[in-house]
Amino acid sequence: MKVAFIGTGSMGGGMSRNLALAGVDITVFDLNEESLAKPVEAGAKAAASALECVVGADVLITMLPTPAAIEAVMISGGVASALKNGALWVDMSTSIPEPANRVAAMAKEKNLRLIDAPVSGFATGAANGGLSIFAGGDVADIAEAKPLFDIMGNPERFFNCGKRGTGYAVKLVLNMLWYDYFVSSVEALMLGIKSGVDLEVLRTALVGSPVNSVILEKDIIPLLRDGDYDEGFAVALVCKDMGLAVDLARSVGLPLEVSATVEQIYRRARARYGDKAGELIAAKMYEDDTNTPLRYA
Repeated sequence: MKVAFIGTGSMGGGMSRNLALAGVDITVFDLNEESLAKPVEAGAKAAASALECVVGADVLITMLPTPAAIEAVMISGGVASALKNGALWVDMSTSIPEPANRVAAMAKEKNLRLIDAPVSGFATGAANGGLSIFAGGDVADIAEAKPLFDIMGNPERFFNCGKRGTGYAVKLVLNMLWYDYFVSSVEALMLGIKSGVDLEVLRTALVGSPVNSVILEKDIIPLLRDGDYDEGFAVALVCKDMGLAVDLARSVGLPLEVSATVEQIYRRARARYGDKAGELIAAKMYEDDTNTPLRYA
């Protein structure tokens, strides 16, 4: 099986590197040539262009930052037309179905097969092969790609979500709910400490109650302890993901009142602190507006 991999950034770099280390015949491409170093060191071949990358490929994996980037590569960039007849395209980007649907319509005569398979697990999961993968597509196509998924992710956290488009949906729901939980948790903690409760006592009480969550138990600790707003994932990407979730809801006729509000909170934080601020930066906006730091004594 010959694999082409386009998009070797913070996530795709680790994923493609693991495929190369496993002995997969893989060719990689990214506009940022420096990001090709790790997969190439592991045995991948580097292409000079996206079109060169997909020559003769049985499987194309894309890991791109936005739906617009997907269309720019696959349609405007001519990659879909350059793929051989019957090739399998696995899009592991966080996206919505529309770009893939447009690619499928354009490449209909080439019998292009599509799987959406976005991931979670951050750059560390991509590097160590511990990603969760959410796949949507034809059962036979998913079975064909499963050995590759098992290299890039944890087989125990692989989810066959159903028909094409459902992988995208699961990932967007996951991201949306995490940010909803986070903002609600910040508001809850802020209310408690403004009412005179010690922050560590409050968090411990909530963790020991029916409202416990991974956010309260683990994810928020670096913020409360060290003031770490997690710049490893930029607020610009949070706004992109929340916007995609709201767009998906709009496309299926579903009102998302809570999540739409959370999206606007994050957009306000992005406007105040900049695109590169961390994914927990919404908490700083609450802190600054109330002059109340969320920190352990």
